Amino acid sequence: MGRWPSTLHWLFSSGDGAADRLVPRWIVLRALGLIYCSAFISLLFQIRGLMGPGGILPAQGYLAAVAQSFGPLMRLWFAPTLLWLNSGSSMLMAMCWAGFAASLLLAINFWPRAMLAVCFVCFLSFVSAAQDFSGYQSDGMLLEAGFLALFFAPPGLRPGLGVAHPPSRASLFLLQWEWFRIYFESGLVKLLSGDEEWRHLTAMDEYYQNGPLPTWIGWYVEHLPHWFHAATAFSTLALELVIVWMLFLPRRWRIVCFFIVTPWEIGVIFTANYTFLNYLVLTLGFLLLDDRGFTRWVRGSWKTQPEADAAPGPEPAPAARRLLLGFGLSISAALLTLVAYVTTAELITMVFGRLPLPMQPVTMLEPFRIANQYGLFAVMTKGRYEIEFQGSRDGQNWVAYPFRFKPQMLNRAPGIYAPYQPRFEWNLWFASLGSWRQNSLVPRTEVRLLKNDPDVLKLFAANPFAASPPRQVRAVLWQYWFTSMQQKRATGDWWTRRLLGLYAPVLQQDDQGQAGIVTMPDPLPAHD
Repeated sequence: MGRWPSTLHWLFSSGDGAADRLVPRWIVLRALGLIYCSAFISLLFQIRGLMGPGGILPAQGYLAAVAQSFGPLMRLWFAPTLLWLNSGSSMLMAMCWAGFAASLLLAINFWPRAMLAVCFVCFLSFVSAAQDFSGYQSDGMLLEAGFLALFFAPPGLRPGLGVAHPPSRASLFLLQWEWFRIYFESGLVKLLSGDEEWRHLTAMDEYYQNGPLPTWIGWYVEHLPHWFHAATAFSTLALELVIVWMLFLPRRWRIVCFFIVTPWEIGVIFTANYTFLNYLVLTLGFLLLDDRGFTRWVRGSWKTQPEADAAPGPEPAPAARRLLLGFGLSISAALLTLVAYVTTAELITMVFGRLPLPMQPVTMLEPFRIANQYGLFAVMTKGRYEIEFQGSRDGQNWVAYPFRFKPQMLNRAPGIYAPYQPRFEWNLWFASLGSWRQNSLVPRTEVRLLKNDPDVLKLFAANPFAASPPRQVRAVLWQYWFTSMQQKRATGDWWTRRLLGLYAPVLQQDDQGQAGIVTMPDPLPAHD
């Protein structure tokens, strides 16, 4: 009887936690606050145009449809969001401001557990109601890390390093496990997909050009010789499938792993704009280290400050405190065990297919995005396609709506925007690889542009029809390529492009303000 409680405490109790991981925990939590901050900053400028009452995919309509399909309790499980209370523009902005404020307080180490809870609830509320604008693996990565960090963080208003409350071993391992799965599962899907690009080590040849938002550094890297791209493709597979296993080896191997993956992630950050994804993976990599590596930089006052961890207010009676701690420990053990089971089961099914494993826990956690299956770049895109919105007053002369971040003007250098995430433009990259029928956000955007909707227009760099709305709006599809070194020297252009045709129906607004179809698009050439 005595062994099970002691094991439970050793795994899940902060009092018996990993006392040699205080500095890595401090670094990870500060960085997590900044990553949350970047996510909420980007939403502050976009959320009304994305999912406000006058936005492209309004949350009101989505939640109304969910309410019709599920009962009062089931709908809260299917879409766990504060927007059930109110989904108007004011509520959307209040949710973002609350998350932004909490993320800043987390970054300065003020009441980290409470701030993590606020950040998690606010970001989950957005993700659960944003529909197509939140279907990214990076959102799941942040929610999973943010949830696990609730058990990883020290208690108290100003905990410092949290000397008296080291991280529980279970929460530490599950954050390391998330880091491992992001890499390893991404390597697995590359093999399981059978993609020829990875098999022939040509996956990186046009990777820098064809990703969602290229950078100017990526432009130069693209022009390196093929042997370099083949080497990076091989190195990607080696890192994701082999090197990350060093996590489970002794300390020296973990340090070696850290000094391999960290420069790798920095290289990805500079050559591609994957929002906060690589910043999060880089941050979790610090959990490969322990306090010994930071001894010379840690102030002595931090090592002897356990009293700062004490929560404010009077201490409860010993019996009541034991009861409270026992209840909290049981909840932590149950939730973290559930996450461990679901993530392990999902990894097993990736390798062996459907097995007779209980899958109800997987279904139960799915809406909360805290136990995810990952897999980046299973199949590489073979071209770069861009959807461009254009307006006209006469149906003959068309003027393009300028984007803020996407490639459009041929002489504008691709920028470095991450961790900021322009979700509208990001989604258009995915939409460009398919049909408008599969991507309702494109015709919905056309309708909003016909009405000169101010929230949607803020997603663009400017409004070429500020005086009055256009009579017609269309979406066309271009194919883009990086220019060669010779072309850039001669013209100054970073891009060259070719018009493929009409992507979505041409819409026109009648005298009653209703949008109607003027022209249907012809079938486009294959583009994927």
